[in-house]
Amino acid sequence: MIKKKTNNTLAENRKARHDYFIEESMEAGIELVGTEVKSIRQGKANLKDSYADIINGEVFVRNMHISPYENGNIFNRDPLRARKLLLHKTEISKLVGYTAQKGYTIIPLSLYLKHGRVKVNLAVAKGKKDYDKRDALLEKAAKRDIDRQMKERYR
Repeated sequence: MIKKKTNNTLAENRKARHDYFIEESMEAGIELVGTEVKSIRQGKANLKDSYADIINGEVFVRNMHISPYENGNIFNRDPLRARKLLLHKTEISKLVGYTAQKGYTIIPLSLYLKHGRVKVNLAVAKGKKDYDKRDALLEKAAKRDIDRQMKERYR
C-alpha cells in the first residue's frame, strides 16, 4: 500500500523566518466559525503582520486576515477579529515565561489541516536587527555557491 504524502499547509508566514530568530514552536488549535474555515480551505488567509497576545490566561491571535466567504452572507465575521487559540495551561504558562523576557514575541508561522481541523503553528521569536538579516542572506548565498561548486566538481 502506497501512502501519499500531501502538504496540508493552507497559509504560511514566509517573512517570519527572515524577520525573527525562531526559538521554539508549538501546535495550537484555533477557534473559528464555519465560514472562516471554508475561506481558509480556499486559501484566503493571510498571516503577514500577525502576532499572538496573552490576555487573562488566554491566547489570542491578532491581525490574521481571513477574507469573508463569498457564499456566507450574514454568517461572515470581521476579517481581522481576534481569534482564540486553544492551548493547555502548561503551554500557556511557558509562553508567558518567554514573553516576559524583553524582545520575545509570539507569531503564527503557518495554518494547516490535521485530521480535518485547522491548526496553527505558533513560534516564540526574537526580532532580528538589519545586520542579522544581511548576515543570513550572505550565508545563504555562500551555501548556494558552495553547493554549486561541489556539484560541478563531482560531475
